[in-house]
Amino acid sequence: MGGFSLVELMLSLSLGLALSGVMLQGLMAEGQNGARFSRLLRERAAQRRTLELVKHDLAQATAVSETPELEQHGCSLAGRIPVLHLRTAAGPITYSVGAAPSAIWRGRVLMRCGPAFGLDGLISGGSQTLNRVVIDGLAAKPQVWSGCRTHFPSMGAIAAVEVAKSFTQPFSVCLDSQSGVLALRIEQQLGSVQGDSVQRISLEQVMGLRG
Repeated sequence: MGGFSLVELMLSLSLGLALSGVMLQGLMAEGQNGARFSRLLRERAAQRRTLELVKHDLAQATAVSETPELEQHGCSLAGRIPVLHLRTAAGPITYSVGAAPSAIWRGRVLMRCGPAFGLDGLISGGSQTLNRVVIDGLAAKPQVWSGCRTHFPSMGAIAAVEVAKSFTQPFSVCLDSQSGVLALRIEQQLGSVQGDSVQRISLEQVMGLRG
């Protein structure tokens, strides 16, 4: 019986290796897509939690400052930019954007300086003022936001104002000064997954005083 020649065996081996390479690339691409999707879900959840925290604080506030950079803050901001300042019966709450307080955080961060929460989930009057990171990985060069025009198109420039020049910040605030309603934007810039391009993830929400 005739067998395969050496040339035929070499061709079969080459074809088999090429097919294996294609299948391996497909599996690696599928793994990268899965990693990107998992990261997207994780960061979206973090953004939603952050905005829920702000909404909770805002519901207990008596006023929102149009000039947070001029307010007295309960903590040292260490060079970070105050972009949202709330007055509450328990004390002021300031959200600021800037460098992380330690290397365990990714890139720029959003920090909350304000009174702690009690066991009932409400701000505790007279409690110690805490300065804590609420989300990291904020975009170093965020896209310029147009939140006032988008969320308050009928209000005009007089009623809806950009707070603290924050439209160029990854945490952006537009305030309708007449009603106390806020439009907020968070934008993150996440590092690559195994060499893939950088992901930008943003989330916007409108909320008001007393919910």
